[in-house]
Amino acid sequence: MPSVVGLLEQRELGARRRVDELREEADRVQAELAVAEREWKEWVIARSRVGEVLGPVDETADRARTERAMPAQGQAEEASSASMAAKPKAPVPVWREGLDASVLSMDYQRILRALADRHRLHQGPLTCQEMAVSFGLDAVPSKVEALRSKAKRLVARGWLAEPAPGRFTLARGVSGSGGGS
Repeated sequence: MPSVVGLLEQRELGARRRVDELREEADRVQAELAVAEREWKEWVIARSRVGEVLGPVDETADRARTERAMPAQGQAEEASSASMAAKPKAPVPVWREGLDASVLSMDYQRILRALADRHRLHQGPLTCQEMAVSFGLDAVPSKVEALRSKAKRLVARGWLAEPAPGRFTLARGVSGSGGGS
């Protein structure tokens, strides 16, 4: 007869696997959604332009419409650039065997490279303050906290490990300068 603790461990393992599968699925769906949104916006713009080209030509009305649209267009461009700035950056995918660090943004790749170098030299974990200094950044709280946020995100997604609070190293299985396997 299996023990209660053994049964709980089995169920926990099953739940953990399911969570990882769902996270991977969510990452895949999020990436597909971003591609579909870009494609949809391109089609909307194309349809609008075709409508302008095929519409009736009335030079005086066209000139007046252009003059009215110019300030609105500038505001639209500002709003568009502001909305682009407010969008979250590319998500950090959950690490899995065979996944290369090239899927990450440059900031995350830089963190992985620094920790991979330390791993190769058989040096211990690295703090975010040490990372900031090694990257040539001022070790001011804003820079250090930005690195800490990125490192914590990499820990949550399985790329890094945090053996002691505030000290980061490559997770088991993640190796090489690219961070992939």
